[in-house]
Amino acid sequence: MVQSFRDLLVWQRSMQLTVAIYRLTQNFPRDEVYGLTSQIRRSAVSIPSNIAEGQGRLNTGEFRQFLGVARGSNCELQTQLEIARAIQFGDIKQIDEAEGLSHEVGKMLFALLESLKNTDH
Repeated sequence: MVQSFRDLLVWQRSMQLTVAIYRLTQNFPRDEVYGLTSQIRRSAVSIPSNIAEGQGRLNTGEFRQFLGVARGSNCELQTQLEIARAIQFGDIKQIDEAEGLSHEVGKMLFALLESLKNTDH
């Protein structure tokens, strides 16, 4: 049984993703600090934050809701990474790494949501 959100592999991997995003965006143009840099970082931070908040809630329904928000933030992040690639912001290898982690997190979130589907409390 999971005692803490820190025990969840999906939370751990989403933390790695967030760190990768911060490293990637360090080299974005300075005039993007309030644009894509801020947006992409907020999306990334939202993923482990919502997993943690949901796990701390009182019932499975609430946990699933927060996992759904985390999943939405992950999709938003994937879109922003595509934009960064298209406008040639950041290092291509770092974008590839972040995309790989994001896809892995997405699969993990889906699997966790599926495993919680038939639990009522």
